[in-house]
Amino acid sequence: MSWLRVRDDRPRRRLDDFLANRPSPLDARIDARHDPRARILTGRVGPVDVTTVVNGPPHQAFRTRRLIRASDAEQFKIHVMVRGRAVWAQDGREAALSPGDFTLVDLSRTCQGADRDDVHEAVAVMFPHGTVPLRDDELARLTAVPISGREGLGASISALARHLGGHLDGYGGTDGARLATGLMDLLVVALAERVDRVAAIVPDTRRRALLAGVQAFIDRRLGDPALSPGAIAAAHHVSLRYLHKLFESQDATVAAWIRRRRLERCRRDLLDPALGHWPVSAIAARWGLMDAAHFSRMFRAEYGQPPSQYRLTARAPGPRQPG
Repeated sequence: MSWLRVRDDRPRRRLDDFLANRPSPLDARIDARHDPRARILTGRVGPVDVTTVVNGPPHQAFRTRRLIRASDAEQFKIHVMVRGRAVWAQDGREAALSPGDFTLVDLSRTCQGADRDDVHEAVAVMFPHGTVPLRDDELARLTAVPISGREGLGASISALARHLGGHLDGYGGTDGARLATGLMDLLVVALAERVDRVAAIVPDTRRRALLAGVQAFIDRRLGDPALSPGAIAAAHHVSLRYLHKLFESQDATVAAWIRRRRLERCRRDLLDPALGHWPVSAIAARWGLMDAAHFSRMFRAEYGQPPSQYRLTARAPGPRQPG
């Protein structure tokens, strides 16, 4: 994992150098009216490479024939908007992206993109060509096609990509690999659906994609007290029995998975100084746990302390260092 903070001496040169030395380098042209002071975080998570750009300036990026001849890592990428607007063009199409939307780009062929707003944030997830089991002609129909991040599989893909990009420096190997693999399974199924080739995707991939989609759905709705296995099954058009079967590989029931995710969000909030004035009961309610006494018992069983004690222990100063 590595950070590039484009805010030191000659920031424009630093950003140019970064883009030029990627496995699939880009030629960037930055709006001369703006001083680029972006933060860029890059890292490998499981089977994918992830790059997050925060507070990026307006710029254009080109993948030219010259760059492809010089360096072709045979990669695709999805470009996911977090904030601001962008356009990516390839194969005679243009994908105009708003926050949450994404598009597929083939970095082995010429393409160009432009971030249009004064400040933007985006996540790029790059992966090898061989990851997507579709024919070249089918994939060529899918590049620079805008995919909404507000509904269906697109919502789960967008949420997972943004989550990966926003927590790159906080992942252990297993958690990151699980999320990245789930993201790729979802993307493969979503792309296959668009060319009517879902039958070409092996059943295990479809099952993993459904599980990843369900888990992303749960994470987006943890604050809803009505979230339940029945509601989840109905939203994904599967039987309750099949939903429970999906979770057998997770060593947890659906209800236990929801409870674990809610408790983890509560634990994170209890450690957040910005929420230090929030009552414990308000933090629990924020994540759908409306019974304060029941929440306290569950939290103690999971973390060994009641939530109030856990927060106080985390705030307590550590032992003084000798000398």
